[in-house]
Amino acid sequence: MHPCAIKDFTLTRFQFRRDRVIGDAQVKFDTFNALALELSDGAGHTGLGFAHSMWDAMPSLAALTQTFTTHLWPGLDGKQPGALIHRIERPRGGNQRDTTYGFAEALQIALWDLAAQQAGLPLSDYLGGSRRTSPVYASGLDYHMTDAEFSAFFTRAADLGFTAFKIKVGPDAAWNLHRLDLLRQAVGPQAGVMVDANETWSAKEASAQLHLFHRAGHHLVWAEDPILRTDFDGLKALSAACPWTQINAGEYLDAPGRARLLMARATDIINVHGRITEVMHTGWLAAELGIPVALGNTNLEIGVHTACALPEVPWLEYSFQNYDHLVEEPFRIHAGEIHVPDRPGLGLTLSQAARTTWSAPEPLQELQTGPDCQLFQPRA
Repeated sequence: MHPCAIKDFTLTRFQFRRDRVIGDAQVKFDTFNALALELSDGAGHTGLGFAHSMWDAMPSLAALTQTFTTHLWPGLDGKQPGALIHRIERPRGGNQRDTTYGFAEALQIALWDLAAQQAGLPLSDYLGGSRRTSPVYASGLDYHMTDAEFSAFFTRAADLGFTAFKIKVGPDAAWNLHRLDLLRQAVGPQAGVMVDANETWSAKEASAQLHLFHRAGHHLVWAEDPILRTDFDGLKALSAACPWTQINAGEYLDAPGRARLLMARATDIINVHGRITEVMHTGWLAAELGIPVALGNTNLEIGVHTACALPEVPWLEYSFQNYDHLVEEPFRIHAGEIHVPDRPGLGLTLSQAARTTWSAPEPLQELQTGPDCQLFQPRA
């Protein structure tokens, strides 16, 4: 077997309580449910990928392993990651479906990580990037915070050097305006501000709310997912009606849906997440059309690599989620910039604590609360 060929895999299951309730006007979550996938080659390299479940705990490790072994491992065993990441397939009929338990995302990330390690390059460089930092904005996932918690959170984020901030908004215009006022008090009038409605509004409601914010002196960088993801006509009309801000959409679409959104010129910014192959395909098309790309939340902020590889990315989202303890050295964030490490691949290694203290092979009834986000910890 060639030393670059994949020879083994390891799955690690996680289930622990978040340090706060996160969510938007539609949903809220207090538990982190996830898995880590490690793919090993014959030369001592290990590619790492993550997948998560928002609503339900992952099944047992034994069930995860059986599913992966049956459905995915035959297509990986003995194959070279550099070939797999560039493979173009066209599934049809019943084969046109996502993999179970989020394996598709974990697999894309782990394969790219492994291929970049074999090339001896940070993943951003391997993807063709020419920079090692990206601007990052502070996101609270804050809809369910009290006003006091909200103000304390964003004050702390501003103290840490963030210069742009995104908040959740909902159907109540007065409540939304109140939160924007609280944010301005916490971070100052010069800060960049984004709002995320998570499809709460209709097109006319969105226009009314955005006009209200603008008249109140809140000049937004963007409004994210203001209306239904498939309402391309509404998104275009909203962009035209609110020329002082940008419309950010695409988060909830799959790769073909994002391509249709871009080709319809129905968004000012396209929102993508963690599936590296799909992000790059979307980013290439966006670059051809001159449309910026926003990197939303990605597990352990692995999106910094695609953010640094694509020419149209102005921002990456950081939401202070308490999972940094799962890796040995999280990505460094300083003065509103996130940094790609010099280490090859992703530059992340699963921590020993993740394999022992935080590993949960079976579904748990009583959960530990994970450590607070490292950026909120006292600095030495």
